[in-house]
Amino acid sequence: MDMSFENVRWEEIWEASKDTLSMTVWSLAFTIVIGFILGLILFLTSRRQLLEQSIVYSVLSFVVNIIRSVPFVILMITIMPFTKLITGTTFGVAGTIPPLIVAAAPFFARLVETALREVDRGVIEAAVAMGASKWDIVSRVLLREARPGLLAAVTVTAVTLVSYTAMSGVIGGGGLGDLALRYGYQRFQTDVMLVTVVLLIVLVQLLQTAGDLLVRRYSRK
Repeated sequence: MDMSFENVRWEEIWEASKDTLSMTVWSLAFTIVIGFILGLILFLTSRRQLLEQSIVYSVLSFVVNIIRSVPFVILMITIMPFTKLITGTTFGVAGTIPPLIVAAAPFFARLVETALREVDRGVIEAAVAMGASKWDIVSRVLLREARPGLLAAVTVTAVTLVSYTAMSGVIGGGGLGDLALRYGYQRFQTDVMLVTVVLLIVLVQLLQTAGDLLVRRYSRK
């Protein structure tokens, strides 16, 4: 096993790293927006909540569960026509971001719903008793009390997206995963595989550390 790193082209590693970061950042941004809205609706329309609507909750929950049940690689292939329609391509960074969002948004939505459910119901009931509007309860009570859980959800989702970007290399999605597949696996260049894996591990550790710091900070407030 050659570990001289003679096969490693650092300019390609750098470009692949930038692609991975780009895919992660853009998909995470859209995932947070879409997933948060879905998660909030799931929570508010569930049983004994402010906007209880059993039909809305059941339908939305069913859709979310279906998407979450599909393995990411299969999902990428399945929605290729949709990806092509909105981006004009199914390859590279642009062709990978839509399936990343479709896969991660329902996942994040469930984490948001769970974080909101962890808020002490007594706090919500106290706000209702004081005559607070539903909007005030959501914005000033629910979201404020659920901040640590929501930040933890963002962290978990970001780490998950990094692993998804690596899997996108199967369909030529670019980034470190694509580099690892083309050189490390198909050409048996173990040194390239090792470098890409180490970089992915470093990225995950940085994201997790930053997320943990934010969670601890807001848990004290």
